[in-house]
Amino acid sequence: MAVAKQYQSDVEIILAKRHDNGGDYWTTPDMRLNKGSPFNTLDCAFMLLELGMERSEPVLKETADLILSLLREDGRFKLSPQGAIYPCHTINAVRTLCHLGYASDSRLKRTFDHLLEIQHSDGGWRCNKFSFGRGPETEFSNPGPTLASLDAFRFTCFLNKQESLDKAVEFLLDHWETRTPLGPCHYGIGTLFMQVAFPFSNYNLFFYVYVLSFYDRAKKDRRFLEALGILESKLVNGKIIVERPNQKLAGFAFCKKGEPSDLGTERYHEILKNLEINYKKTFETNGY
Repeated sequence: MAVAKQYQSDVEIILAKRHDNGGDYWTTPDMRLNKGSPFNTLDCAFMLLELGMERSEPVLKETADLILSLLREDGRFKLSPQGAIYPCHTINAVRTLCHLGYASDSRLKRTFDHLLEIQHSDGGWRCNKFSFGRGPETEFSNPGPTLASLDAFRFTCFLNKQESLDKAVEFLLDHWETRTPLGPCHYGIGTLFMQVAFPFSNYNLFFYVYVLSFYDRAKKDRRFLEALGILESKLVNGKIIVERPNQKLAGFAFCKKGEPSDLGTERYHEILKNLEINYKKTFETNGY
């Protein structure tokens, strides 16, 4: 897949920001890869991939090398020189590498083993960081990182073969019903969650349905199908409409607020493919 002409300016803007944080590859001088969203190392790699840049392009291969250079022997990724290493740091790093084509890289085996080892009792992943204080809700996993972790695992041999991943899926399906803020970081399902966001960088309806569509445990579940139905009710002429883009991406062609997103619609088509829905019948129903 090559970058389409209408998205070339988006790619150029992202590449032009490569040194804006003070380092190279969208890092800071002290090599913090997750600072400056949406123009940090991890987010920019995702956006370039969404825009059609080939994984073999030097800038993406070099970005992958940079991320891999922060891999520790125990499988965790240290994305900044100071402070603790939280599970979400490792999850976001390995998720990015999976999208960049490194899911089967032997260096990541310990990372996936580590993530399975630290799963919380409810099936998700959580950090022992209580920025919002402590309460009953903080005993649960963080739904956002749990969804991101499942997005990484879908690239691996564990997909639909690992019982503990089914438990993570069940945790997220349960959250669809409770909708209450959960985990130390208080991820809830409310008005903002229900607004379609693209590209996939936060916990929202579109990302939720997309990732879960890869997991057999979710595909026929009433809760998942309800979420899918709400997503489909938002389609216009069969296309995804971006409701909540990142404000800093307001000028980008591929994710304009209130307008159809062809790239987002391609992700919706993946959902249909995962669910083995007849494309023609679905498109005719939606007037596509």
